[in-house]
Amino acid sequence: MMEALLDTLNYTFNQRALLAAAMIGFLNGFFGAYVVLRRKALFAGALSHTLFPGIALAALLYGINPLSALIGSIVTALIVSTGAQRVAWKTNADINTVLAIFWTSSFAGGLLILKSLNQYINIEHYLFGNILSVSHFDIWFLFIVGYLICSTVILLQRKIIIMAFSKDDATAQGINVQRLGYLMAAMLVIVMITSLQAVGTILTLGLLVAPAAIISLFVNSPRCMLWGGGITGAVLAAGCVFISNTLNVQTGALIVLLLGFLFIVAAVIKSLIASKDTTSECEL
Repeated sequence: MMEALLDTLNYTFNQRALLAAAMIGFLNGFFGAYVVLRRKALFAGALSHTLFPGIALAALLYGINPLSALIGSIVTALIVSTGAQRVAWKTNADINTVLAIFWTSSFAGGLLILKSLNQYINIEHYLFGNILSVSHFDIWFLFIVGYLICSTVILLQRKIIIMAFSKDDATAQGINVQRLGYLMAAMLVIVMITSLQAVGTILTLGLLVAPAAIISLFVNSPRCMLWGGGITGAVLAAGCVFISNTLNVQTGALIVLLLGFLFIVAAVIKSLIASKDTTSECEL
């Protein structure tokens, strides 16, 4: 076993993949606690699908490459997320309804753009991820983005937690809920962009939500959810790089599959503990 691990680390692309997986897993697990607290998983899921039309549009305008795909994804996702937020604020419409219309329309546009391209694109890498292809640029991008996102969340932690539980209380305490909501939506988009290399646009929601959701079954502290989700995401994502090399399976799919399995196990353990506590109370 140890020999297999050492053989994996002998290759530079595996070393980069391991480091990238740990950073992506931590950032998604850390920020995912906010998504879980706000019960915004479906909102995040809709946003993850807006990354695809950005990739297709960038390919049409500038050709497909990691930088154009990154910029295109950021632009379209920010337009859709902030646009949906603004429409919801101005019309009092349900944000999930507005976002569903926006992301399905943009996804359909991406499909039409993709069909019009006269060049071969291995779109599977962007839909499902290919962490073994990370470059030095990607590593530095992940580090800088991760540092800025985590620092911002820590700096605004009190305001974010108050808003997560009650917008009315946040407003009463002088917090600009609308502005903070825009900021969190923008950071959510950027966090999901970092997941492209690991799990792609289709599976990014699992990596974002599952680590914090697992921790939330056993703790009530938002801070524990932040750090616990980050550590859980980092350890599991990094471990899946080794496992996928040994089993020769896709890393992104393995990460999300194991996270789903761990959530089910955690839910079963939680239900058993709750049943035991209920039985003890009845006996008393």
